[in-house]
Amino acid sequence: MRSAGSLTAAYGIGVTAAAWYRHDASFAHDVPGHPERPERLRALEAQMARDDWFGCTVRDAPAVTREQLLAVHTAAHVDAIEALCARGGGFIDGDTAAVAGTWEAARRAAGGAVALVDALLGGEARTGVSALRPPGHHAEPDRAMGFCFFDSIAIAARHATAAHGLERVLILDWDVHHGNGTNAAFHAADDVLFVSIHEWPLYPGTGPASDAGSGAGEGFTVNLPVPGGSGDAAWRSLVEHVGAALVREWEPQLVLVSAGFDAHRDDPLATCTVSEAGFAGMAASLRRAADAVGAPLGLVLEGGYDIGALARSMAAVMPVLVAGEPPAPERLETDPLAQQALERLAPYWPGIAVASSARRA
Repeated sequence: MRSAGSLTAAYGIGVTAAAWYRHDASFAHDVPGHPERPERLRALEAQMARDDWFGCTVRDAPAVTREQLLAVHTAAHVDAIEALCARGGGFIDGDTAAVAGTWEAARRAAGGAVALVDALLGGEARTGVSALRPPGHHAEPDRAMGFCFFDSIAIAARHATAAHGLERVLILDWDVHHGNGTNAAFHAADDVLFVSIHEWPLYPGTGPASDAGSGAGEGFTVNLPVPGGSGDAAWRSLVEHVGAALVREWEPQLVLVSAGFDAHRDDPLATCTVSEAGFAGMAASLRRAADAVGAPLGLVLEGGYDIGALARSMAAVMPVLVAGEPPAPERLETDPLAQQALERLAPYWPGIAVASSARRA
């Protein structure tokens, strides 16, 4: 594994401790012919190994506990997934199928996200990645769907509030598909602020801009749909001028990213055109904002179905995560989609529009 000193020489940056969670159980969830396939992680881990894991401490993910699962999912849902896998698996819907190994893989995927939160909040790491599969952000409290069985990032966020006593956790979902499971898990909550950038219209068909949460959580769900074909300019502006602005305004104690890489221009399941540099820029915006408010930053892997694009995009993001200091700010024009979002959010978050205007001045 490359040392911090050699990383500084190679990348021209200082580094801080970062954690990477993985587990071989991820490869046992193998549905023949499915786009969410083990080769995704094989390609990703091969790329990380070529870069000596960017100096991260590589750790085996533990299995999530039943108590942690039940903080987000119903007992009936958890029991149904366990029973299905015990029978050897089968299709849940046209997109989502389990095999015998799915139970352990899904428990490790959720457990890795929880362990990442423990490492971040316990002072073991300032940043980190939980890179396991299957992904999780489509899994609703009582339903598996969209390749997902348990909502790993939602489970990790709820663990942060329940076990660590946090009062403010921000999740930004940059997967190209709307994170309907996370949206549902925190729809009425005011201790988790959920921000989703996603192509619209596209599966799962949720996440309209008008959905701002409900009850005590009104204003704490921020949906940022973008049209097909949107690229770096729109995505980076939405992260910088809306997502990062919300971090600065609300001052969360933890920032988590549902890091799907299927908005990449090469991905076969969507039509957005984000580049590797675009993902690195989005990560830089969040790293600057998180550092500014003293919040650790963790990424939880979601989608990304062109395996080369997935590996290259994560490799572009990692130097931003492991750097001792975040990259210097860039001047980004406010995309019309971001400006429209700021106007929609003004009743809930008037300060972010003012702050965004001040930074552009």
